[in-house]
Amino acid sequence: MPTQPSKELEVFPNPKPDRDYMIEMECPEFTCLCPRTGQPDFATIRIRYVAAKLCLELKSIKMYLWSFRNEGAFHEAVVNQILDELSGACKPRFMEVTGDFLVRGGIHTTVRATVGQEPDLR
Repeated sequence: MPTQPSKELEVFPNPKPDRDYMIEMECPEFTCLCPRTGQPDFATIRIRYVAAKLCLELKSIKMYLWSFRNEGAFHEAVVNQILDELSGACKPRFMEVTGDFLVRGGIHTTVRATVGQEPDLR
C-alpha cells in the first residue's frame, strides 16, 4: 500500500529534555501551487528547533510537507502555516521555518518565520 500525504503530525518524548540542542531538517523537494496561476512552486523548506518535552517524528513531517503539493498558497502563508502547525504539535522552546523558493517571474523569494527565543548553543 503506497504512503499517502497527511496533515497528521506525530511526536515522541524528547530523549534529553533537560538539554538545549538544535534539531535541523531540510526538505529540498517541497511543492505547492501558486494560488493565482495554479502553477507549481518549488522550494527547499528548512526546519530548525529546540525541543522541550516532544520531538517531531521525521516520516510524519515528510508526509505533512507532501500534503501541500496540491494546495494553493502564497509563500508567506505556507511558511507561517508550517511553523504554526509544527510548533503547535511539539511546543518547542524555539522553532524557525525557512522557505527558500525557486525563482518565479524573475524573483527569488526566501521567507523565514520563528517562534520563541533561539538559545545560544555555543
